[in-house]
Amino acid sequence: MDLTIRHLETLPEYRAAVEIQKETWGRDFADAVPLSILKVAQRVGGITAGAFTPEGRMVGCVFGLTGLRNGEAVHWSDILAVTPDMRGTGLGKRLKWFQRAELLKMGVRTMFWTFDPLQALNANLNINTLGALPVEYVENMYGETGSDLHAGLGTDRFVAQWDLASEPVEARAQGKPVAPHRAPADAPIVNTRLEAGVPVPFSGALPDAKTVLVEIPASINETKRVSRELGMRWRECTRAAFVHYFAQGLRIRGFVEIAPNRRAYAMGPDNLSF
Repeated sequence: MDLTIRHLETLPEYRAAVEIQKETWGRDFADAVPLSILKVAQRVGGITAGAFTPEGRMVGCVFGLTGLRNGEAVHWSDILAVTPDMRGTGLGKRLKWFQRAELLKMGVRTMFWTFDPLQALNANLNINTLGALPVEYVENMYGETGSDLHAGLGTDRFVAQWDLASEPVEARAQGKPVAPHRAPADAPIVNTRLEAGVPVPFSGALPDAKTVLVEIPASINETKRVSRELGMRWRECTRAAFVHYFAQGLRIRGFVEIAPNRRAYAMGPDNLSF
């Protein structure tokens, strides 16, 4: 579809951005960014942008704030949402690349945002497509938000860091091929075991290793729909692994395929690339 991505300009456009948030996270989502903040943020270096059809309908939006961190200008991307009919079309990726381009014009070189470590599609987009990497794990970062998407598993989050001007990110921006991450063959999967050929989460003793794999379900939304208890077991075992290995100095180095329909985060030292 032929879409135009640009900064929001009119009050109806800002209202549409609020509505898209509610379509995405539910009518009771307590953390929806209101029109006033969406509007005034752009006056001080924030970004509020939308994707529009030729008829003028907004089908996606992105919002973030720019501030200082250790004396350096950085951007925190708070909202990325698309309408239900546009999900799976790559629009989220296009909005992110627009956001990056606008920030580089302002001299901002680093962007942060959060995402749920159990969401495989988000992990693949953020790490493999965009080239961002999680740098921190935060337990229950937002508390109860009123969103159906967040219900039942808490709001544990990765903080992702996107180095906007780095060579790997620039290569992706230009559409150049980037070799996929591949974890070492001897890296242990630390949080699952196979039962009748199906990976099942468990929280056991975590091995000491230079590199490890922390598996997540193929679809946590489907898992949670079938069994909220199983979804919580995935949360608990991944939380234990991430908290432990981050404390040991390991970091997320990639998001990799370990078998058909099985994905895991590869963790290793900062100076190790897969």
